Amino acid sequence: MSEIFRPPVTRIATLAGHRDAVYAMTGGADDTIYSGSADGMVVSWNAAEPGRDGELLARVENSVYALRHLPALDMLVLGHNFQGIQAIDLAKRQLAHATALPPVAIFEIVVSQSRQRLYVALGDGTLAVLTLPDFRLEKLLRLADKSLRCLALHEDRHELAVGSSDTFTRILDLDSLTTKYTLGESTNSVFSVAYSPDGTRLLTAGRDAQVRTWDVPAGYSLAGTVPAHMYTINNLAFSPDGQYLASCSLDKSIKLWDAATLTLLRVLDRARAAGHGTSVNRLVWPGNQNRLVSCSDDRSLAVWQIEA
Repeated sequence: MSEIFRPPVTRIATLAGHRDAVYAMTGGADDTIYSGSADGMVVSWNAAEPGRDGELLARVENSVYALRHLPALDMLVLGHNFQGIQAIDLAKRQLAHATALPPVAIFEIVVSQSRQRLYVALGDGTLAVLTLPDFRLEKLLRLADKSLRCLALHEDRHELAVGSSDTFTRILDLDSLTTKYTLGESTNSVFSVAYSPDGTRLLTAGRDAQVRTWDVPAGYSLAGTVPAHMYTINNLAFSPDGQYLASCSLDKSIKLWDAATLTLLRVLDRARAAGHGTSVNRLVWPGNQNRLVSCSDDRSLAVWQIEA
């Protein structure tokens, strides 16, 4: 039996400047990272030049829980809680569009390039669908009695995975928005859904601290459950090459897994890796390097280098 390679991981930088907990991140072009915080600030960072200060792109009245970069339009979309969707033209550094939505929290935004649609998960259990490039509100679909917390797209199968605080993950048909599958094994809120890069697996995680793997070609049958963290799992993120899965949690840790087997490779916490001291909320793999960025209630972002 071959020995498992556990790659060394080093925290190479801290990105500081937010004045409150950082809840949202999204990757941009190359090594750019965008972050959003409870302080209402949206900031641009360069993960390849971690010594450089961030650039303030927007300051809004309420917390920002959701961000999404739209490379085809060179825009950054932010979910402005209780206000709706705002799109920033990155070249001009100015507001390009604003679309009012129901006055609730906005937890996730994903974009379908094939359908030119933006899908938004709202805190009242509603899925909002906006058309691109005009950001027109096309549909509001009530899916649950509790918050919709996370979204993931499977463009090849024309499906949208929606995780909710009612414990269910729903798989919607992208065209009709009807529910094709309902995954009900979770025992509490589902905070993160992620398709593997090859599209054969869906991973779900949330408040019950378990990572569940679903076999997509087999009709989303449950393929395995891993007790991954001590407390709530806030986010899951596959590395671009599909080799690694990273998870982060309310237990203040980041864990690095072999994506194929869910074998634990590294634990990145304060004691072992100079990690965050409070809840870790989001993860992004920027660019093509083995580099991971995390954000936390401690108001900072951390840049991690995974050695090949």
